[in-house]
Amino acid sequence: MGVKLKDIIKPEPINFKDLEGRSVAIDAFNTLFQFLSIIRQRDGTPLLDQNGNITSHLSGILYRNSSMIEKDIKPVYVFDGKAPELKKETQEERRQVRNESEQKWKDALKKGDIEEARKYAMRSSKLSPYIIESSKKLLTLMGIPYIEACGEGEAQAAYMVKNGDVWATASQDYDCLLFGSARVVRNLAINSNLGNLEYYELKKVLGNLDITREQLIEMGILIGTDFNEGKKRVGAKTALKYAQNGKLETVFKEFEKESNQNLEAVKEIFLNPTVNKDIKIKWKKPQNEKIIEFLCGEHGFSESRVENACKKLKNLNSGQKSLEDWF
Repeated sequence: MGVKLKDIIKPEPINFKDLEGRSVAIDAFNTLFQFLSIIRQRDGTPLLDQNGNITSHLSGILYRNSSMIEKDIKPVYVFDGKAPELKKETQEERRQVRNESEQKWKDALKKGDIEEARKYAMRSSKLSPYIIESSKKLLTLMGIPYIEACGEGEAQAAYMVKNGDVWATASQDYDCLLFGSARVVRNLAINSNLGNLEYYELKKVLGNLDITREQLIEMGILIGTDFNEGKKRVGAKTALKYAQNGKLETVFKEFEKESNQNLEAVKEIFLNPTVNKDIKIKWKKPQNEKIIEFLCGEHGFSESRVENACKKLKNLNSGQKSLEDWF
């Protein structure tokens, strides 16, 4: 979910041509939740194989990534590590929402209300060990590298951008800016065939708002993050006014006292996160036969559709670089 900055920052125009030949660190959990929420049957039931295993995420990984690769975009997935203690409350709240949504989905199905059922089904998506491990297996077969973060995936991705390992972070959360990612692309993994990409350059965002990154973090904390409850009646516009009027530091300190929250610890999560520095990024040749065996043989995918996706991995229809040219 992340901090809500939409009201005060505007994306720069960008298209897929601008991303050709560039590598992007994709927030894996964020993206998997998108796939699990969106790729469902009409009544909200996720895609399932013959054994009842969910395959929505595998469908998303194959088709969306093959489309990106065909456009000469180099994906690198980043999986979350252990979440900070301060995130436990947020995680518990999200679990409750998903459990409640799952029950409302089942109730709507009993009533025959398909539209209502699908709405709640989309909110009930959960990541299981099976979903995470099968996602990693498919990425490996496709030749797409993934990184295990020590903590927050967005923090790891921001570090990778700063270190020159990738060009930008691809995530729906604005938290990436608070973590210091120099470049952020939104809507990349939702549907790579849609022209609704959003691009944010941290330096320009800060310049347009006339604030520092530390002020952006303090504003985010006042608004509310995954690690703290925000100040009542303070949204992005109000927080920005505090910064521009020279009142942000005072309001921040007062809020820390009245809320009894360790907001300096929250700032530290954004300013100095624990990251995995021992990483190696390497794109490999896709194992097409094993992809077909895994998706079609084990999970009942259409062989012709999977074969067509595999052709995109080779990028046969243009002079663009193929995945095989990247390693």
